Amino acid sequence: MSRTVIAEINPAALQHNLNRARELAPNCPVAAVIKADGYGHGLVRVARALSEADAYAVACIEEALQLREAGFSHPVILLEGFFDTAELESLARYSLITVIHHEWQLKALEQAKLAAPLQVWLKVDSGMHRLGFPPEQIPAARQRLAACNSVAGPVILMTHLANADDREDPATVRQLARFDAVASDDRSIANSAAILGWPQARRGWLRPGIMLYGASPFVTGSGESCQLQPVMTLRSTLIAVNHHQRGAPVGYGGSWRCPEDMPVGVVAIGYGDGYPRHARPGTPVLLNGKRVPLIGRVSMDMITVDLRSQPQAGIGDPVVLWGRGLPVETVAEHAGTIAYELLCAVARKRVRHIETQGEK
Repeated sequence: MSRTVIAEINPAALQHNLNRARELAPNCPVAAVIKADGYGHGLVRVARALSEADAYAVACIEEALQLREAGFSHPVILLEGFFDTAELESLARYSLITVIHHEWQLKALEQAKLAAPLQVWLKVDSGMHRLGFPPEQIPAARQRLAACNSVAGPVILMTHLANADDREDPATVRQLARFDAVASDDRSIANSAAILGWPQARRGWLRPGIMLYGASPFVTGSGESCQLQPVMTLRSTLIAVNHHQRGAPVGYGGSWRCPEDMPVGVVAIGYGDGYPRHARPGTPVLLNGKRVPLIGRVSMDMITVDLRSQPQAGIGDPVVLWGRGLPVETVAEHAGTIAYELLCAVARKRVRHIETQGEK
């Protein structure tokens, strides 16, 4: 592949971030959330780097089977459970753990005749109102699971926190109270935001997601402020340096014009690679280790940058779009989105992923 766009993945940073979760809750087992192709970092690569986790959590059976086919014997939790009753035999065959969040899934388990019973996590809707049984329905659901021949106990109760990314929002305290009213010792509450920001939620199974990849789960701040290390560094190079006169338009629509005679650089990266199309002019990129601002609109394959602060820059000079030295959260903020979306959107067919140990 001759194109210069590379996503460097640092497995040591994944291990560091897992250890950070363990430091905050040393007595809690950890289910590393590696869904969505390991948040865009590569499912099997991430699982290998996080092999010391107590379990993996994915979204669907296809992701779980990739792990089994790659030789991982860890417990694997399907966070959305099964989507069709036809999946139940595969769940039993591969010893997968299913979340039960809806009445139809509960009925399917009661009617199933499986070669081996399944481990089950029962989801409580404590206030997010997305998936799960209302708290008042949990006692009856637990009784039905306890009587079900297709279920191997104990059943772990779980919930998901809707507002934990805002440490000032009282909604999290209310959710915890609703969950505690029906939960037992076998439980799972804490996502990344709860692990990092809500000590009272650090009970039972932890489910770290975005923090494993070095990004902050909070509405403000960066992974570095949470003592995390970035795992992905998205890189490219300068492929052209042009000189334009004052007033010259740059990029599609000509919405950005040169305020003076100036050099403009072109970088081989665009929304076809996963760089956010809606990144605003002024979004920083690192050129030769120093920030320069994006100018003009993001194209499918290219962006343009203001080189007035680096008039000596030349073709082939290295550019970092996010990662070491430039938090992905900063780019996300300029693009009106979140770090999760940027990391997951990196195009695997266009962007070469390589492993690196990072800077010494």
